[in-house]
Amino acid sequence: MLREVLDALRLRPGSVVVDGTLGLGGHSLRMAAEVSPGGTLVGIDWDTDMLEVARKRLAEVQGADIQLFHSDYRSLFDCLTRAHLRGADAILLDLGLNNAQIEDAERGISFRNDGPLDMRMDRSRGQTAAEFLNRGTENEIERVLREYGDERWARKIAKVIVDRRKLKKLETTADLVDCVLASVPAAKRDRRIHPATRTFQAVRIHINGELEGLQDAIEGAALCLNPSGRMAVLSYHSGEDRAVKRAFRALADTNDFSLVNKKPLVPGDQEQRDNPKSRSAKMRVIERNTKEGQS
Repeated sequence: MLREVLDALRLRPGSVVVDGTLGLGGHSLRMAAEVSPGGTLVGIDWDTDMLEVARKRLAEVQGADIQLFHSDYRSLFDCLTRAHLRGADAILLDLGLNNAQIEDAERGISFRNDGPLDMRMDRSRGQTAAEFLNRGTENEIERVLREYGDERWARKIAKVIVDRRKLKKLETTADLVDCVLASVPAAKRDRRIHPATRTFQAVRIHINGELEGLQDAIEGAALCLNPSGRMAVLSYHSGEDRAVKRAFRALADTNDFSLVNKKPLVPGDQEQRDNPKSRSAKMRVIERNTKEGQS
């Protein structure tokens, strides 16, 4: 939804734009071009590998001040302070993963590539998926699968995980896939998606705390906007979109912000055909009103 993002943020030369989920820098490359000459792009990412790739890609940018930070968008205000900026004219939060993260077997995010059960976005801290699955109680694992993955077989999968780890600890993505396949009867499987899809999604969200304090984080980020500034948030999971929706409604209720689109924007038919992974994307946009209360 690159075109939709650029249209929504209304960037212009000299603007300050924040990419709070930098990734490989795809959005940032275009946004930096839009704010040049004289603009500033602040990029934030908690994944050091992605940050380094983006740094190299953005080195070619001319006419804009590029400032990158190894951090979480929940610390957006602190990053702006470190960049000696008082506020932003535009903010983008893309809550999805990029293909490089998904396809990297060493991260253990995808069930399609056998690798260690890690799943951490910031691999310098926090517990791994293997540690959670080997130490968590059956009830804790069931709750995570049900709450973050909408997994109807959560109880059975949790039981199989706990039973199997008594004999051998779960260490690889293949180990977790095997637990799911042993739990979900073949006749009951959804033919549209792999049986392990929801389980892997749920464990990843839990390990990275992706929904923890999300509403507060979004509200806090919006408060970093300058008057007439806009923030766009792309979400890919029902729990994410609910948090964004609640945050935007709470902000709009203060009369200091206005909803740009009451219903979320979704990718066009062509983009969905070109990139099937984009089908679940939803974008919501909010604008900070001027001091007179008009957007």
